[in-house]
Amino acid sequence: MTAGKYTHSDEARRWRSVLGLVLGVGLLMPGGVAAQSTGTNDLARSSAVVVMYHRFGEDDYPSTNTTPEQLDAHIAELKSGPYTVLPLNEIVEKLRDGSPLPERTVGITIDDAYRSIYTEAWPRFQKAGLPFTVFVSTAQVDQGSSKNLTWDQIREMRAGGGVDIGHHTVNHLHMPKADAARNGVEIRNASARFAKELGDVPPLFSYPYGETSLEISAAVREAGFRAAFGQHSGAIGGMDDLYNLPRFAMNEKYGDLARFRMAVNALALPVQDITPAEHLIGERNPPAIGFTLRKELPGLNELACFTSHDGKAQLERLGPLRVEVRVIKPFPKGRTRLNCTLRGTGGRWHWLGRQFLKIN
Repeated sequence: MTAGKYTHSDEARRWRSVLGLVLGVGLLMPGGVAAQSTGTNDLARSSAVVVMYHRFGEDDYPSTNTTPEQLDAHIAELKSGPYTVLPLNEIVEKLRDGSPLPERTVGITIDDAYRSIYTEAWPRFQKAGLPFTVFVSTAQVDQGSSKNLTWDQIREMRAGGGVDIGHHTVNHLHMPKADAARNGVEIRNASARFAKELGDVPPLFSYPYGETSLEISAAVREAGFRAAFGQHSGAIGGMDDLYNLPRFAMNEKYGDLARFRMAVNALALPVQDITPAEHLIGERNPPAIGFTLRKELPGLNELACFTSHDGKAQLERLGPLRVEVRVIKPFPKGRTRLNCTLRGTGGRWHWLGRQFLKIN
């Protein structure tokens, strides 16, 4: 993935503002895990966090690289804290049928097919007994480069247990910039390669660069995938769109232990009636952004939203539960991220993220 343009600037500002609160008010238990308030609420039981990696120990690519030391710290946190790391397929199925999730459920994903997954990440996750999913673009494997996984290595990881493979198109395509026919070919041809090399077609999909649209998400659903993942930050809630699920990206700059702890302890912001439904920016720019909370949350006046191009946005409350996000500057060409956060009980943070794309 050519994710070097991914800045997370909106998220970075939020981390700086919230870390002092969470780390400075005595809400952390030994080991750094945020303490939970008494009683388990329904929202915690319907939330999950999925983290996303790309490559490991490849210092030439800091925007997509995680150092071995960072990964070791993440694994130690997951093993020592009150988390339940589940296979991504299992998380999706519980979301689909409405089954409760263990509190602080975490899923682990890795996008693309870099060789360091096999040499650095897999031995560590395997030793720790932590399952993960690799979203593979098949052309990357078929290139035969020493920097990428081979089909034999993918089969070896799957056979070793705890590793699932996900669908990531053939060529890591900018799908919104292609027409429906091209996107269909990318999905079908990758599926054929998976069927030939692995004996089956992965049930889960990841959008390259996190880029999608209503048309593309519908095509992915119609192709039979059980769910699809983007690259916008946030916790998953029971009523999220299963074909644009969020993930917290980890890399050298945004992979320190404090941020990792914040991410894996996040809760979904329970919303509905999200506008605009479309992820592509059209003639109306900036778009009219808003959502309705499904329930009243304590401290709602402290809700804050940030965009990656314009910083903190003004919020307008329409009635007790409707929130309109007033963005002033037009969205620039390329990807723009929106993050809305609200501090919850026990020092955990409700988190809603979206990614928009302006093509021209």
